[in-house]
Amino acid sequence: MSVSIETVVAKIPDWQGKTVEIKPIAGGLTNTNYRVDVDGVAHFVRIPGAKTELLAVDRQNEYYNTRAAAEAGVGPKVLYYLPEYEVMVLEFIEGKTMSKEALQAPGMPTRIAQSIKMLHAGPRFLTDFNMFRLTEFYLKICEQHDIVIPPRYPERMPAVAQIEKALAVRPLPTRPCNNDLLAENYIDDGKILRLIDYEYSGNNDPCFELGNTCQELGYDEARIQEICAAYFGKVSEPMLARMKLNMIMSDVGWALWAAIQAKISKIEYDFWGWAIERWARAEAKLDSAEFPRWLEDVQKPG
Repeated sequence: MSVSIETVVAKIPDWQGKTVEIKPIAGGLTNTNYRVDVDGVAHFVRIPGAKTELLAVDRQNEYYNTRAAAEAGVGPKVLYYLPEYEVMVLEFIEGKTMSKEALQAPGMPTRIAQSIKMLHAGPRFLTDFNMFRLTEFYLKICEQHDIVIPPRYPERMPAVAQIEKALAVRPLPTRPCNNDLLAENYIDDGKILRLIDYEYSGNNDPCFELGNTCQELGYDEARIQEICAAYFGKVSEPMLARMKLNMIMSDVGWALWAAIQAKISKIEYDFWGWAIERWARAEAKLDSAEFPRWLEDVQKPG
């Protein structure tokens, strides 16, 4: 159920009788976010968006995993939780919210890999995340709710099955992953890149995390290789191929997410345009000369 920020503030006993200043934070694609200063101390309040269950957001999972990420040293601390509204009040991380442009700077891929390694070395998350299963879920949602999907989507499912089969030959141990590390989910606190927003978090192949963030940030080959080297200690063809196949899966799955959002979201954003952009990128890679080689390389020891 939706709730107003005023109700949230009134529900927190520690804030009563104090000077409270509420400021909306723009930029969220799923939820409504606020900065709430209480006697001059900043807090981040996240109020869930409507119908996010159609996007496969599990709020209990998100709460559990956000606390685990804080324990790992990269996520914000959970200060208060209102389970009746599924509202989290989080530590406000003072720092620079990153952009795609800022994360192109020299050394940023290595810093990203270092933060991801911290998260992956932390406590296990509550549930698992699998983009292949999530894609199937999203397709069912689209069918049930008469949601328009990108053209030729069903015809590409055999190629998606090829990717899943190739990745399964030499699986990596799963790690606690954020799974949605777009640029704005990095905050530079001056020491490390902090990682926020655990709506889609779950234990997953670490190369999905690496590939997904490379795709979100528009990284070129040199930066993809830098992340690979910083995370694994070296650049290997099997791990690069694993990252690149997961880059495709990032676009395959999140294109459907955007198509669903185009129908259900009240946020003013061109979700359909984003869906088409992501799908075009996925199709281009599926049709590329490199795709068969990635399927081969990922099955090699390395």
